[in-house]
Amino acid sequence: MNLSIFFEPLNEDVFAPLNKPRTLGFYTSRFVSKFPDWRSADIAILGVDEARGCQEDAPAPSAATSAARAVRQRLYGLTKGTGRCRLVDLGNLRPGITLEDTYLRLKEIVEVLLSHNTIPVIIGGSQDLEYGQYLGYEHLERAVNMVTIDSSVDMTEEAEAMPNRKQLRRILMHEPNYLFSLGQIGYQSYLVEPEVLATLEKLHFEAHRVGEVHQKVQEMEPVVRIADLLTFDISAIRHQDAPGYQPANPFGLTGEEACQLCWYAGLNDNLTSLGIYEYDPSLDNRDLTAMTVATMIWYFVEGFYHRKNERDFSSKQFTKYAVAFNSDPGRMVFYKSRNGEKWWLEVEPLSSDKASRIVPCSYEDYLQAIEGEVPNRWIMTQARIG
Repeated sequence: MNLSIFFEPLNEDVFAPLNKPRTLGFYTSRFVSKFPDWRSADIAILGVDEARGCQEDAPAPSAATSAARAVRQRLYGLTKGTGRCRLVDLGNLRPGITLEDTYLRLKEIVEVLLSHNTIPVIIGGSQDLEYGQYLGYEHLERAVNMVTIDSSVDMTEEAEAMPNRKQLRRILMHEPNYLFSLGQIGYQSYLVEPEVLATLEKLHFEAHRVGEVHQKVQEMEPVVRIADLLTFDISAIRHQDAPGYQPANPFGLTGEEACQLCWYAGLNDNLTSLGIYEYDPSLDNRDLTAMTVATMIWYFVEGFYHRKNERDFSSKQFTKYAVAFNSDPGRMVFYKSRNGEKWWLEVEPLSSDKASRIVPCSYEDYLQAIEGEVPNRWIMTQARIG
């Protein structure tokens, strides 16, 4: 497929000064005059400057106000990490005539990249673009896991609300339904209606307040590790660290926590796409948000090149632990990686005609089990598989 027809090339004059040895810009093949060989790349960066999902009759962004351009100018000047680096920059996706057309174009791009094992990193654009990102997984014909990091939960039922406030509801209602689990990280209680949280609980989806992240960001690692796709609304980050969004919010994740979560995403063997949305460079302060987002992407890339491909639980990579409940030694089984501190939990279904699932968990879940308590993660997973 000729992907180049969907993209606007970049202005190399802007990025040429960033091509210094040992920088990401030096190692990234960009679409200037010739479309890069994305099939041999591990990660493909693409900008989607589409704002109709957050404001009616949104003007087309100029070269100077492009969110993706601002992030690129910071990202490509960062020093490359250790190991190999096979990145391409496809340029900016040409928006469709309608917002729905843009979703479908994004779907097609994500679908093609996934089929060639190239991870798309999408720099948006409004958060509703995650709907197009999600649609790119429909061809897999299997259940997928999604994690979204946001200060709110975009599931409003208000008919007059903008698309970027209700795309999660649209994802949940989409047919065919191939969403197995949804994890919400960093929400702020005063920005979310109780009925929305009740819906997530009823569907047995995980939701974690920003205070939980502050208290122990390491506990978010298993939540991120289950994801096939992850989306990040930068309004989840406090205004002091990322002022390029509105309305301003002095509370939220720190820049360091945002980078930590992106590092976890990069390490995740199963994660195949990342979307970062809602950055408006016209609201930024001396490119502070651009630098924050660029650093988040840097940590994602670095995490990707530290993946260990830990998927075969019958191999010697893992130590198996069985926790007895009421004299039943096979009741709950845990796996621990011998290469690090990652844990997994095997969940058996209630129905005999369904297969068990092995899902990421934390050491805290294991400690809870040996104390005789069933971890909440086990309960929610069993409820979803039936």
